[in-house]
Amino acid sequence: MILPTPPDVLAAARRLRGVIQRTPCSYSAPLSARSGAEAYIKWESQQNTGSFKLRGAFNALLTMPIEERRRGVVAASAGNHGLGIAYAARTLGMRARVYVPQSAPSVKREGIMAMGAEVDASQPSYDAAHAAAHDFAQRDGRAYVSPCSGRPLLAGQGTVGLEILEDLPSVRTIIVPVGGGGLAGGIAVLVRAVAPHVRIVGAQSELTNAMAASLTSGRRTTIPVVPTLADGLAGQVDDEGVLIGRFALDEIVVVTEREIADSMRWLSRMHGARVEGSGAVGVAALLSRGGWDGPVAAVVSGGNVDQSVWSEIAGDTAAVA
Repeated sequence: MILPTPPDVLAAARRLRGVIQRTPCSYSAPLSARSGAEAYIKWESQQNTGSFKLRGAFNALLTMPIEERRRGVVAASAGNHGLGIAYAARTLGMRARVYVPQSAPSVKREGIMAMGAEVDASQPSYDAAHAAAHDFAQRDGRAYVSPCSGRPLLAGQGTVGLEILEDLPSVRTIIVPVGGGGLAGGIAVLVRAVAPHVRIVGAQSELTNAMAASLTSGRRTTIPVVPTLADGLAGQVDDEGVLIGRFALDEIVVVTEREIADSMRWLSRMHGARVEGSGAVGVAALLSRGGWDGPVAAVVSGGNVDQSVWSEIAGDTAAVA
């Protein structure tokens, strides 16, 4: 496992200044009332490209050797990492090819293409897209940029944690959506060093619980790949991801698909926010259980959701109060 250092995260923050948005970490009175703890929301759904993934993707491309930049990059993505790669590549004048699963939301797939990247959506799942991307990168001589690992990528993701610590120095708990572990790992690098008293809690859906199952079993555990509202967290976790999870997470909470849908509606009604399922899992964890040590900061990691899914969620009257 190769993790960045706290200075790497600070360097990424300087490098990304003027490139990314410093997203709000705002107090939520209704979430505090529901959770029984002083609760804040870190709105990465307001980030450029609609997701925290831009931070790591842009930092990874900025730190590449010039010759690698000339050849271009390849990535596999459930959607948001691909948007970050496409945005960064367009800004830096690089070629980019992104492999997404057939199930990737059209808003993400079309957004990647709109920014000029090539898109391959021929693979049935994220893991198949990941394998195809690796094969193409080796054949074409381009660098492959993982969505979940690599020191520059994790250092970029760690800037989310830096902003939380700066905006909310009294924070006691940070809740982080977890897929492959990149966001949690980047945040933990800094938090473990400068605020070791802060607990980092991961959140997953019951259908994207590869990390939770692996941490419970003590080894990489394969889960079925099925449709889920938390599409950005779908797929398996690799051995490095399990190591990152062990390092980064004090606890992991698994929420149901119904709880995700409820949290998406709740965020819309209480905060006027349009949040994707994978971005809402942390708030779902806060809404579904008590006993939190506050102040708590829940990262809402993304807001890219297809209109058809959003209409079904927002139109459902069985909402939580």
